[in-house]
Amino acid sequence: MSRTVQIAPSILSADFLNLERDVHLIEKADPQPGWLHVDVMDGHFVPNLTIGPPIVKALKAVTEIPLDVHLMIDNPATQLDWYLEAGASLVTIHVESHTAALANAFSTNTLVKSTRPVLRKGTSHVVGILPPAQVEELASLLARIRAAGVLAGLALNPNTPTTVLEPLVGLFDVAMVMAVHPGFAGQSFIASSADKVASLAAMRMAARGKLGAEAGSFLIEVDGGIDTTTTPSVVKAGADIIVAGKSVFGAPDPLEAYARLYQVILT
Repeated sequence: MSRTVQIAPSILSADFLNLERDVHLIEKADPQPGWLHVDVMDGHFVPNLTIGPPIVKALKAVTEIPLDVHLMIDNPATQLDWYLEAGASLVTIHVESHTAALANAFSTNTLVKSTRPVLRKGTSHVVGILPPAQVEELASLLARIRAAGVLAGLALNPNTPTTVLEPLVGLFDVAMVMAVHPGFAGQSFIASSADKVASLAAMRMAARGKLGAEAGSFLIEVDGGIDTTTTPSVVKAGADIIVAGKSVFGAPDPLEAYARLYQVILT
């Protein structure tokens, strides 16, 4: 391939009682992973609870692999600095995050004034449009991340269209496509995710023509359901980073599984 596609093993599928062991194991992969993906879930934005800043800080102390911290939380505005200070190299927030500017729920493509629904496994919040106040708030959060010398990412849940990112192009470094509903590892890949990657690749190309090379240089990341069978479609569509959890750390031999996944990228 003419471009470099990186694998970001997700510690969500690692052994949490032997996390340092698993991190050191994946460091031996050839080539070494471009990122170590860290899923932060708060039990509100998603129906699961995982880890917080202490684990991110501990990971930073034991590995030189850059930490890709994915914040699946309701209030990134108040918690963002915790992860910047803990040692994240990339912080990704969700456009669907329920912050002060998003006081209403976006349960469909139309703004509805109601309490956000309680999520269960296999569901996730949806944003159809971003009101100006939310665009402004997201822009502020992205600027805070970049000001700390950290890459800034925006994530899209499965049913949120890529068009919501258009007013923010040039302000983020990574656009993440969730290929499963966030919250749990081991879900099946949503096939239409490859189309969303292609849409983002087209958006990136258009931004290069309208806004310049810097605005159109963001990376496209895919998270969820990644294995040797699903990787080809997203790579062909334009993905630059693929997050692999169960298919790597959940395999009997994570290094062998990583090598097989990398070979698929090369073909």
